[in-house]
Amino acid sequence: MRILASVAVVSCFAVWPCAAQTILKSEPLMLAPYEVAFVKDASCPSGKVLKVTGAIRGLHRRKACVALAGEQASLATATP
Repeated sequence: MRILASVAVVSCFAVWPCAAQTILKSEPLMLAPYEVAFVKDASCPSGKVLKVTGAIRGLHRRKACVALAGEQASLATATP
């Protein structure tokens, strides 16, 4: 029973940091392939952020405007 309880507690803490997404103020210059960054800029309408996905060499980054819930996102304090 103790093992089951400890596994449940550890899994909750392992998932918790992944729930929040950091929103950057500007698009990062370097982005690893398939890495995702959320950017708040004027290219997307109000209430949406730019989702930038890194690409492998020779391909362009994928960019799309997406809506994020308030509890999922936090504004980054530092710019890249």
